[in-house]
Amino acid sequence: MNEIVDDFRAQADFFKALSHPVRLCIIANLASGGEKCINEMQSCLEVSQPLVSQHIKVLKNCGIISMRKDGNNRYYSISNKKVLDIINVF
Repeated sequence: MNEIVDDFRAQADFFKALSHPVRLCIIANLASGGEKCINEMQSCLEVSQPLVSQHIKVLKNCGIISMRKDGNNRYYSISNKKVLDIINVF
């Protein structure tokens, strides 16, 4: 029974991660342009860099996006393609 609850908890966390407009905007931004760094997303979203970083952390912890390092730069991309189907429903 605990395994079932854990599965639902993971699904609930996934949907909670999608329940914020800034995070949905980050996903849409990445879906339209592939890999991006925080600075590119920040200027598009018109919010502070620390706020973008906090939202990226939530998405990353849920496995929705992933990060690749290249020197001092960090590039983010969508790692769970199911999220694209979900946001395209609306």
